[in-house]
Amino acid sequence: MRNSRILGGVALVALLSGCAATSDDFAVNDAGSPVIAEAPPPPPPPPAPAPPNVASEQVVVSGSRIRNGAARAGVMTQSRRRPPSGYIGIPPVIVPNDPGREQYDGKEVSPVKVVSSEPVSTFSVDVDTGAYANTRRFLTQGQVPPRAAVRTEEMINYFRYDYPKPDDRSQPFSVTTDVATTPWNDDTYLMRIGLRGYDLQRAERPPANLVFLMDVSGSMGSADKLPLVKTALAGLAGELGKQDRVSIVVYAGAAGMVLEPTNDTRKIRRALDNLRAGGSTAGGAGIKLAYQIAEDSFIKGGVNRVILATDGDFNVGLTGRDALVDMVKDRRDKGITLTTLGFGSGNLNDAMMEQIANHGNGNYAYIDSALEAKKVLGDEMSSTLFTIAKDVKIQVEFNPAVINQYRLVGYENRALREQDFNNDKVDAGDIGAGHQVTAIYEVVPAGKKGWISPRRYEDKVATAATSRMTEAAHVKLRYKLPTSDTSKLIDYVVTNREIANARAPRGDFAFAASVAAYGQMLRGDELMNGFTFADAGRLAGKQNDYWRQEFLRLNDVAGSLKDNGKNERSGG
Repeated sequence: MRNSRILGGVALVALLSGCAATSDDFAVNDAGSPVIAEAPPPPPPPPAPAPPNVASEQVVVSGSRIRNGAARAGVMTQSRRRPPSGYIGIPPVIVPNDPGREQYDGKEVSPVKVVSSEPVSTFSVDVDTGAYANTRRFLTQGQVPPRAAVRTEEMINYFRYDYPKPDDRSQPFSVTTDVATTPWNDDTYLMRIGLRGYDLQRAERPPANLVFLMDVSGSMGSADKLPLVKTALAGLAGELGKQDRVSIVVYAGAAGMVLEPTNDTRKIRRALDNLRAGGSTAGGAGIKLAYQIAEDSFIKGGVNRVILATDGDFNVGLTGRDALVDMVKDRRDKGITLTTLGFGSGNLNDAMMEQIANHGNGNYAYIDSALEAKKVLGDEMSSTLFTIAKDVKIQVEFNPAVINQYRLVGYENRALREQDFNNDKVDAGDIGAGHQVTAIYEVVPAGKKGWISPRRYEDKVATAATSRMTEAAHVKLRYKLPTSDTSKLIDYVVTNREIANARAPRGDFAFAASVAAYGQMLRGDELMNGFTFADAGRLAGKQNDYWRQEFLRLNDVAGSLKDNGKNERSGG
């Protein structure tokens, strides 16, 4: 490890201010380690960031030492609270919402396309689930979420469906297509495309080099932030094996390393338990340091990933999203990926976290409870950490002789240009072991009333289309294996017969359609034709799975809030 790159705490503040830290700056304990007396909680941050100072902007780590070469600074006294032993039994944290400073980057609802003029739809897959959990946070506290916070594809992909496993690993995921009539429009049909990655047994997992990058700034002090971060990452530590290594980097007014690479679960949990919040947010410096640690500990052929846990409130240092994205893309190309975990309310920067995770070949999840932490970092750890296919793109070409109009439900911020599909230099989403991806198109068959009236000067359907009347759509997928830079192509045909024989959605498809309707209604979709949350609940039907049962309750809450005229914000 190159200690010259491991900067932290009071020592880094001293260096930044042009003063060398000396032994006189710190008291020492009986073991000879430097200790800083515990300071009172920092006051609320002023409107403009103040210059760094030792009292309020130290990286707060109890019982640990943060290195900066020669200088060392352990911070605060030992905590007697034992580290969390897992997730179960810890209730959800309820903190009142104040979304006024939260940042979202919502897009307009996907427009309708006329097949004769725009027959091809191209997009990157999305395995993020952050929008679902964040929306749940709003609804649980009696608020309709901002429309910009709702991404329907993340609602749908929060759940698992009955897609078959791949036959073998020569193709890392199975592909399922099916068609049903649309519950909210008698003249349209829903076409579903489902992917399921192969499962990875524990003994098959490659070694993991993980760097926990944790925001310990003052904004993380509330109960739904740093305490929940500690619970989440302590649980993940318990899932790792002997071949895996975890480092911990923290940032507040400065960035520092508090735990060198180890697979000792007790050390990891002890280091997590000793963290305290205080100071401003030097997020850019923290990410730089975390990537450097990941590079120093790089495992060839393994998983090298930074896991960023924050409320996303970057206010000191490298703050521009474009600058962050450029850095994340550069490290991605060197084999270091990024997962972002969002916490808390009030200053949540959902837009930044989602975008940098996308560009970092990782995923974004929002953690609003210990149970959600267990789901994301325990039950779905393989999906979260172990990539089996990268740069996965989907392209659908509709036959104008069979399909008149279409729209893609969700994926607004994942749209690609048609030419991007064959360009292996264009980045796209990744699929982890056991991951599932679902995409739903709403389509208007030829001869049915569509959303857009027939055009006066529209050309007749081409012979190439009428000669393939048996085909409704041509579905193509491109993907790369994790160690390859060259994509592979697979394709499927959705037949005209599937459209003609379509019936009302049942089972899994009905539930997926219900979640899609829920997301679109929260987004204010004007093409739902009076479909209600009550209708969505009836469409979903009775469910036995815990998460699906919870969805039914959230759907009821959303309906009640809408019926009671609760105000909603159009953006954030």
